[in-house]
Amino acid sequence: MGTSGKRTRPCSIRISLFSGNRTAFEATDGVLITLRDGNQKQIYRHYVRNPVCTISNLPFHDNFADNYTVLAWAKGYRQAGFTPVKVTRELPASVDLMLLGEDAGFNFSQARWGVLRRNPRYADLLAAGASGPEQARDRYNELLESRPASLACFLNLMTAMAAIHLPSGNPVDYIKELIWDETMAQDRFFAWADRNLADQVVRASAAGLFAPVRGAAVFHPGATRSFKQVQFGEANVQLTFHENDKRTVQGVECVKVEPDMDYYKDPAAHTLLEVAVNALTGSATDPRQVYVLRWMAGRQAGVAEFEPPYTLT
Repeated sequence: MGTSGKRTRPCSIRISLFSGNRTAFEATDGVLITLRDGNQKQIYRHYVRNPVCTISNLPFHDNFADNYTVLAWAKGYRQAGFTPVKVTRELPASVDLMLLGEDAGFNFSQARWGVLRRNPRYADLLAAGASGPEQARDRYNELLESRPASLACFLNLMTAMAAIHLPSGNPVDYIKELIWDETMAQDRFFAWADRNLADQVVRASAAGLFAPVRGAAVFHPGATRSFKQVQFGEANVQLTFHENDKRTVQGVECVKVEPDMDYYKDPAAHTLLEVAVNALTGSATDPRQVYVLRWMAGRQAGVAEFEPPYTLT
């Protein structure tokens, strides 16, 4: 019986499993699937061997208990999960989960200099500020070889920002030059951006696409304003502006901008489960986890595929 006293009626959830290269997951030893309803009651826990399966005859309550949590785990892989997966009587709910190996590495075959330079999104930006083609190539290759996590973060953010629809263009359109120093990290980078980007984000915030982040200077020293995308449950882009840092780039008045992407949308969860944990352990947000969360969030939201020019193997 549901909490409302009505007799429960069956529903189902279709689960599709993927690997870090965005193809169907091969479950050689099986994948443990766990389902919990909105009351955190375990409803299902069994191994499956196919990358696509439908779990049927699940209780339907017609209330908050129908917000299921779906978890997947396989030996040698990190647990993946998504919540809420809202079930109905009419059609099976669906969720796509990405299982990432515990020691997953970066495959940058599609992000090599010669390949990425042919992509209009990156061509001019990667060369901006360099003394010539050789310096542009060498500094990029140094980043790829010695700081692969920082490169993955950059590619994650560029891909995610290119999919954000501002009143005019997207955030990538406003970035004029990257700052190639130690601040290009595995959880953020800094760049010089057309100062009009801030106004565009303010307008997007008024339309409900972003939300202002209060007290951003605590975690982003020197920040004047910060806004976080609110489209997804996890892995939203945050754009932090350092408007006291100014520079003219290619004849355009620019301010320093700091893009990053957090695991969690909820500010309390971000502070307690991400910022605090990173501070205690001396770690930083893992671009591999961001990749997985953003990919799954996008699939669940039904938006364009999140496809940065690298994969995880």
